[in-house]
Amino acid sequence: MANFEKTPGWLDWYTGPAKPQFQLPAGAVDAHCHVFGPGNEFPFAPERKYTPCDASKQQLFALRDHLGFARNVIVQATCHGADNSAMVDACQAAGGKARGVATVKRSVSDEELQALHAAGVRGVRFNFVKRLVDFTPKDELMEIAGRIQKLGWHVVIYFEAVDLPELWDFFSSLPTTVVVDHMGRPDVSKPVDGPEFELFLQFMREHPNVWSKVSCPERLSVTGPKALNGEQAAYRDVVPFARRVVEEFPDRVLWGTDWPHPNLKDHMPDDGLLVDFIPHIAPTAELQRKMLVDNPMRLYWPEEARKEA
Repeated sequence: MANFEKTPGWLDWYTGPAKPQFQLPAGAVDAHCHVFGPGNEFPFAPERKYTPCDASKQQLFALRDHLGFARNVIVQATCHGADNSAMVDACQAAGGKARGVATVKRSVSDEELQALHAAGVRGVRFNFVKRLVDFTPKDELMEIAGRIQKLGWHVVIYFEAVDLPELWDFFSSLPTTVVVDHMGRPDVSKPVDGPEFELFLQFMREHPNVWSKVSCPERLSVTGPKALNGEQAAYRDVVPFARRVVEEFPDRVLWGTDWPHPNLKDHMPDDGLLVDFIPHIAPTAELQRKMLVDNPMRLYWPEEARKEA
């Protein structure tokens, strides 16, 4: 049995979160969350850059129900590398209420991809955040993208704003729907109408296949206030950025909790108060429904979305 010691200073997820004051629309999807281990059942990858706390599927589903979500999209965490077992196990245990985003290598077989599809996987994640992963050659990523395109999957990309210029051509050549994690991690201490964030908006304007998650204000915020102690207007400095994306691209945005919030250094948010961030960035019922229900259903449960349409 594997025994893992957490990275020193690791912040565990918040226990006993508040009940959100914002009532999620029926059928809302938490479109970005993770499971970690448990390490004695699903060991963490030897090449990982961090060792997290355990965060099980049962704990994730309990949070889903407490917050009022109907479904989850479970994104493969970098601490598990390309071993998708924990994520797949959670998807299979969810009874159709979860989809997955996997990490795969060039060596993955067609049979393995088919098995992932059957388990509920609908995308792969390419991570370009240098402190989290080692570099994967772009030709390998492009080969993977071509193979998963045939399954109707999409590519999720995680990068930091300063790296968009050098990655622009590669991202533009991806043959699938492309979903950007957390708005490409903008520096929210810079102006919302400044050149760096404008470049990201231009990227979305020029490429109608590009979607964005407007999630993780707790990672992006510089001045807060934090989602703690009943704060109903947390992370105000992030609001103008996320709201800009939601209002300009209402049919291409997703939102997720990012539970259990890996690698946060400064504080651990109350997930109930994090849900109360939503109406600040999606101020109308129509925008909320698109972001939380219609868009994730179209991307992850298209067969159900078509039936309802």
